[in-house]
Amino acid sequence: MRSAMLFGPKDLRIVETPDPVDIGRGLVKVRFGAGGICGSDLSYYGKFKVGDFDVREPIVLGHEVSGEVVEVGAGVTRVKAGDRVAINPNQPCRVCRTCVAGQGNLCLQMNFYGSAAVYPHIQGVFREYIVCGEQQCFQVPRSLDFRVAAMAEPLAVTMHAVSRAGSLLGKHVLITGCGPIGCLTLMVARRAGAATITVTDLSDAALERALALGADAAVNSRTQADQVEAWYANKGTFDISIECSGSGPGMNTAIQATASGGRVVQVGMMGDTPVPINKLMSREVDYVGAFRFDREYAWAVAELASGRIDVGPLLTHSFSMEQANDAFAVAADRAQSMKVHLTL
Repeated sequence: MRSAMLFGPKDLRIVETPDPVDIGRGLVKVRFGAGGICGSDLSYYGKFKVGDFDVREPIVLGHEVSGEVVEVGAGVTRVKAGDRVAINPNQPCRVCRTCVAGQGNLCLQMNFYGSAAVYPHIQGVFREYIVCGEQQCFQVPRSLDFRVAAMAEPLAVTMHAVSRAGSLLGKHVLITGCGPIGCLTLMVARRAGAATITVTDLSDAALERALALGADAAVNSRTQADQVEAWYANKGTFDISIECSGSGPGMNTAIQATASGGRVVQVGMMGDTPVPINKLMSREVDYVGAFRFDREYAWAVAELASGRIDVGPLLTHSFSMEQANDAFAVAADRAQSMKVHLTL
């Protein structure tokens, strides 16, 4: 089968890998329908690492995926051949202390598609066929676009982030970074009852998209630095800030713009970055992380299948598997793209 495998920085090749033929008990074979290119995929592609995770062997990227079931193993009752499914890339053990505590996203033995967090690496989904566990498959209507179904993964990330923020009812919210995660966070925060939502970014095109999605205000933190600085006065402005840029400046803006007693949720991944601890401590601002998701994946699938959250405006480009390098180049150009998908 064809697979898009990364051998080094920007060295992505379409190669032949073994076609899975042994469909064991409880397993499902799915033909790839669509897979979204995530910010972490772009980091692996450009730098051969993401955050603290260095790539040490060739890896198939991708973890946002949907497809069609072609075969099921013994004992599978949740799906059948012909079903269209979204696939949860999380594979927690469900027996370690964090899983037992209800934090499957922090599983001590986690397998996650397309990740260099462990070695040997967990291969990703940019391949013709995927074999996964029955519990990872979530059936969606046949009328649902494969690309929309694949958006369940990033939507689940933002649902988990918003849950880490606490109640947003009547709150004034800041979102730093208007890429796909930032825009999905905007949509989820609005459904969660935020009174106002302000977004920042360095790209005017991204800010315009966020306004079209319902942001109350959009600020270019480079060209409108005075506006950003004004938020820092009187010990902060916003009740909740959700940092989606994965950048040091974005983190600093989120921390300083959050009012005393407020909360900052860190979603964007970055390497070792100095944190202004005194600005957190002296104003009792909570700074919490949000990493992946667990039960939120099922919620995300339900929101997309019902149409309650419409991700259509975010789907800007699609490329065939053979055009994977072109797809990554377009995905890295935020002036022209928002969400880029590979398809067969």
